[in-house]
Amino acid sequence: MIYTRLATEEDIPLIQRIANETWPVAFADILTSEQLRYMLDMMYSTSSLLQQMRHKEHIFILSGTEIENPLGFAAFEFNLGGLPVTKIHKAYILPEAQGRGLGKRLFSWIYQESLKKGIYRICLNVNRNNFRALAFYEKSGFEITGQENIPIGRGYLMEDYILEKTLSAEITDEGIN
Repeated sequence: MIYTRLATEEDIPLIQRIANETWPVAFADILTSEQLRYMLDMMYSTSSLLQQMRHKEHIFILSGTEIENPLGFAAFEFNLGGLPVTKIHKAYILPEAQGRGLGKRLFSWIYQESLKKGIYRICLNVNRNNFRALAFYEKSGFEITGQENIPIGRGYLMEDYILEKTLSAEITDEGIN
């Protein structure tokens, strides 16, 4: 059975472990090892995660098959820029756990919580060269609506597609229609 639960500050080491095990596989052919290390530290250091949780209003959720051993996480925020939009900032599943429905479960949880708040639009960014993630998002009903290059320091850019999905109000056991 797959569970999903809210993460707390005490879960930061679990989030860091999943990110550190997932990113080298997900971005092996996309980022240099130097950029990978820089971005992991920038986004997943304890101080960065605390900032995201405490001040940026990012909500982290964990999913897995055992409560004490999560296999994936997502981070998102409601009402991006004061608009009725949920932005998914992060979604990662350990490589050995991919294909088990964890990503679908994480997204379903985010969709349901968004609908409870009257939010029907979801957006996210994905690296333009992360074809596997892009395929998952498109299969999940997201469409590319634009692209952007985001400078992140040290001359690095995040070269992303912007994806969006509109939710209907119908929730099923399999997720959102």
